[in-house]
Amino acid sequence: MYITASSSASSSLLRAASSYSRTRFFPSSFRILTSTNPTSASVINHHRSLTSAAVRSFHGSVPRWSHRLDWRSPLSLRAQIRAVNPVIERLERKFSTMAAEHPFKAVLTSLPKPGGGEFGKFYSLPALNDPRIDKLPYSIRILLESAIRNCDNFQVKKEDVEKIIDWENTSPKQVEIPFKPARVLLQDFTGVPAVVDLACMRDAMNKLGSDTSKINPLVPVDLVIDHSVQVDVTRSENAVQANMELEFQRNKERFSFLKWGSSAFHNMLVVPPGSGIVHQVNLEYLGRVVFNTDGMLYPDSVVGTDSHTTMIDGLGVAGWGVGGIEAEAAMLGQPMSMVLPGVVGFKLSGKLRNGVTATDLVLTATQILRKHGVVGKFVEFYGDGMGELSLADRATIANMSPEYGATMGFFPVDHVTLQYLKLTGRSDETVAMIESYLRANKMFVDYNEPQQERVYSSYLELNLVEVEPCISGPKRPHDRVPLKEMKADWNSCLNNKVGFKGFAVPKEAQDKVAKFSFHGQPAELKHGGVVIAAITSCTNTSNPSVMLGAGLVAKKACELGLQVKPWIKTSLAPGSGVVTKYLLQSGLQEYLNKQGFNIVGYGCTTCIGNSGDLDESVASAISENDIIAAAVLSGNRNFEGRVHALTRANYLASPPLVVAYALAGMVDIDFDKEPIGTGKDGKSVYFKDIWPSTEEIAEAVQSSVLPHMFKSTYEAITKGNPMWNKLSVPSSTMYSWDPNSTYIHEPPYFKNMTMEPPGVHGVKDAYCLLNFGDSITTDHISPAGSIHKDSPAAKYLLDRGVERKDFNSYGSRRGNDEVMARGTFANIRIVNKLLNGEVGPKTIHIPTGERLYVFDAAMRYKEARHGTIVLAGAEYGSGSSRDWAAKGPMLLGVKAVIAKSFERIHRSNLVGMGIIPLCFKSGEDADTLGLTGHERYTIDLPSNMTDIRPGQDVTVTTDNGKSFTCTVRFDTEVELAYFNDGGILPYVIRNLIKQ
Repeated sequence: MYITASSSASSSLLRAASSYSRTRFFPSSFRILTSTNPTSASVINHHRSLTSAAVRSFHGSVPRWSHRLDWRSPLSLRAQIRAVNPVIERLERKFSTMAAEHPFKAVLTSLPKPGGGEFGKFYSLPALNDPRIDKLPYSIRILLESAIRNCDNFQVKKEDVEKIIDWENTSPKQVEIPFKPARVLLQDFTGVPAVVDLACMRDAMNKLGSDTSKINPLVPVDLVIDHSVQVDVTRSENAVQANMELEFQRNKERFSFLKWGSSAFHNMLVVPPGSGIVHQVNLEYLGRVVFNTDGMLYPDSVVGTDSHTTMIDGLGVAGWGVGGIEAEAAMLGQPMSMVLPGVVGFKLSGKLRNGVTATDLVLTATQILRKHGVVGKFVEFYGDGMGELSLADRATIANMSPEYGATMGFFPVDHVTLQYLKLTGRSDETVAMIESYLRANKMFVDYNEPQQERVYSSYLELNLVEVEPCISGPKRPHDRVPLKEMKADWNSCLNNKVGFKGFAVPKEAQDKVAKFSFHGQPAELKHGGVVIAAITSCTNTSNPSVMLGAGLVAKKACELGLQVKPWIKTSLAPGSGVVTKYLLQSGLQEYLNKQGFNIVGYGCTTCIGNSGDLDESVASAISENDIIAAAVLSGNRNFEGRVHALTRANYLASPPLVVAYALAGMVDIDFDKEPIGTGKDGKSVYFKDIWPSTEEIAEAVQSSVLPHMFKSTYEAITKGNPMWNKLSVPSSTMYSWDPNSTYIHEPPYFKNMTMEPPGVHGVKDAYCLLNFGDSITTDHISPAGSIHKDSPAAKYLLDRGVERKDFNSYGSRRGNDEVMARGTFANIRIVNKLLNGEVGPKTIHIPTGERLYVFDAAMRYKEARHGTIVLAGAEYGSGSSRDWAAKGPMLLGVKAVIAKSFERIHRSNLVGMGIIPLCFKSGEDADTLGLTGHERYTIDLPSNMTDIRPGQDVTVTTDNGKSFTCTVRFDTEVELAYFNDGGILPYVIRNLIKQ
């Protein structure tokens, strides 16, 4: 369906007025809060017309309630509105009349409280009396409830509701539905460009003579600053403070900009640096499970600009990653258009064996699901084994949904969920409301009762007893290696040709030993030597069992006299302050410190490439001797060039295994047969000697992880920290762009924009900018890590007086399009077939044959008014959801990407930026078609949007006479509308102006 100007008129400010009841512990200095989920007033979405002035006039006087510990009843919203203006009172009466016309008003039901009164009202699925609903997966029921509640026959139609109810028959047909998430989640790497875009959209509205206040989030937006801290200082009691000081020095301008955004835009919460990792904060604090907005109850749901937003699925909250530009449209009231997904039912049975961790389980599940094929699908877990998994274990599995390719890895709410909510400080009244609502609406699983059989698109099963200790690597998360096979696998990697499982090290060089001096101490490295050991990432640091397990390994090693080598860069970056509290309570932090795993900060760190520099002596030993050095981290991504430029082998492992490999000092070890080291008694110490039992870990969890830790942590989060609180920001609602800033720069997306859409267009005589093979990730396209000293981005910064030590990372400079355009395709490990084997961020400028940096070549093409395309293999754009992986190519002049297949979020991001995604036909690719990338390409796309269908075939021709057919990957009618407007953001602006 198309979203026309009339159908998108829901983005008005009654949405803000209708939902003042959502607030938090955060004081007004952290956010200006004027709205929550629009859906309690969804019945009148397309008629709203409250002026921003009216909203602002009562903005400051609204009382607040906390969704955690402090439940206070707000003043009646009606009373607030009446106090403002009699005109609004008349509008309210009109809206109340229209509310009675809701297509599903007959199923609006009261939810009584056990002791009398009611929790509120809700749209009841059982009241529909449709037997098909009983067979629906729980994840699909959440989509159904949202469609019913938001149904206005404009943005969401009764036909959409019927499509979802009939999911068993409609999902195989790839039907399209609209979805309105309850809220949006951001982290700072993606949040800065989102706020930049919003500020720029206000400027565009102003230039086009419209109301700039229309550019305001109309659903709750939570932004957690967690991606900026780097591991500069390690092995120090002062590491947290030292790294935070450096973080603020580097990012003061970005942080000030985000603090400005929290007050300039309504309904945006910014969680300050040093608070934790976005997904752990979401799990422990931000997640509601059930909203109660002005007495309207509905399930929590969230889309986030980080692909691991799926972690919240472990809490029974439907959440997944989207592109930054999609999220911005959702903030502004646009329904998300999505294909109704198939759902894979994954049955779990049995129980994990002694010593097996949740990390081992998720790496096993990732491999199984990847093999099954779950891209674009929901995965829903069920079965008797669910009772054996803690909420943290479930969250670990849900977190890695992007790695196994699913949109969601969903765990419906059950008694385990409720116990976790109480543990993490949610009030008894809140938990009672959640349970009552979900039971009443058939969204709660009670494993003590007979289970209604549900229908799934396909079925998988895993007996948990079959899971064995493992790690993944050396270059991809789904390349699982059983621990007992690790030594043999490593030796194979040394021998294999260069690839995902190969380094092609000559036989005679495989035993090379690089001897060097580390601060006056003799040291040595060989292939497989560990140089980075990091306990990091939301995947694992939210799970007390593996964190305390790591502490127990460190304790046993200390007691036996083992010590991590000093040249290994060790770090511990918890996902929230709660972790610190229970590690101290257990007494295990002391032993982690002794092994070098001092806490370095509260953020993503090594998992996203913020691993900091290696010691110069170590870096030189690696570079001068061409050593295949290893990093072992408890993260979720290990793509080439991501963790650190000098660690070509990167392995994902549980936190206790990270400690074990740090103690061993190498990945080239058979833990079953070879000793880890020599104890203080001169005897060999083996893996089994330091590995804790499941019972030991359970005892530590039981005695150390306590509810008051969560309460005190998240009460303190509202106070920020002195460095954040000192940041002064302007009060203006329009941003004053500084042309000299190298962090925040006004992007060119809306320059020369008019109210007339540019229309659809094909591509004529475009050159090939890059020719790729399979598995090009967003880290290859738009790296987040360090800025190489010889790169175009480095030259840009040096030319503007930025010293090399102040380069920071690409991720931290995502608010500056000039830096990010130069950083596009700048990964030092990228392989471009045009270079005939040379690795690095360069390409061939076809007209001249010159070998240039990709950015320089792209500018040559743009200056000559030549369009460009990219050729690629399978899984193009896999990895982190990264809007700059689409924005960057657009700024470089890329008009289309022709690939064997696309990662879900990246494909939608390309469409959102006006780039055409095309798929080769099955069995074909650039190589089989004889395409070298030296041709010029013409894509024959109809010039009238009405002549294009989602998923239709188009013809691509080259200047040397080749012709082949591709599928155009506009997957929905709405995506066609975005392309017609030149992208999603111009589309939103034009529709907002037309209201």
